Amino acid sequence: MADRAVVWVTEGTWPACVDAARAWVPEGMDVALVYVTGSEIGAAQGALAGLFGRGRRGPDPAAQMDALSAEAAEDLLNRAAEQLGRPATTDHRTGRVEREVVNAAEGAALLICARDGEQSRLGPHSLGKHARFVVDHAPCPVLLVWPVDTPGVDSIPPPPPPGHEPPPPPHER
Repeated sequence: MADRAVVWVTEGTWPACVDAARAWVPEGMDVALVYVTGSEIGAAQGALAGLFGRGRRGPDPAAQMDALSAEAAEDLLNRAAEQLGRPATTDHRTGRVEREVVNAAEGAALLICARDGEQSRLGPHSLGKHARFVVDHAPCPVLLVWPVDTPGVDSIPPPPPPGHEPPPPPHER
């Protein structure tokens, strides 16, 4: 369904992504706001069970963590939908963050996401591991936004001195 834009909503970058959707997604195009709870939560639940014991009485810490996580995700998606100011679907997924975002973008006309790494200068480190995977594997065009003011071009490191350039990639040798 190529008449849909997907907006990846995360704790630190969602306002910039929603603002980009308001600016770049045409009226009439469906918008899906996607939040992913990472599968690391499962590891934390296992650790809690190990700390507190699996056979203890009382509320299950894993269930409490699931409920808190779902509540936080719903709250974040609702705030994003409110800021968007137009109809949107919300999609809370659980799993490997980067893969769930790529899966959510399947068939979309556009994926909007934000840089989640180094914010003080331009360069490849401005993408964290999840965003790098999403940008590299997205099955649709990607609008990559800065969640803060964009650093100036003077933040690019100088080129290496002559004779110190890295070797060309194997396919260019």
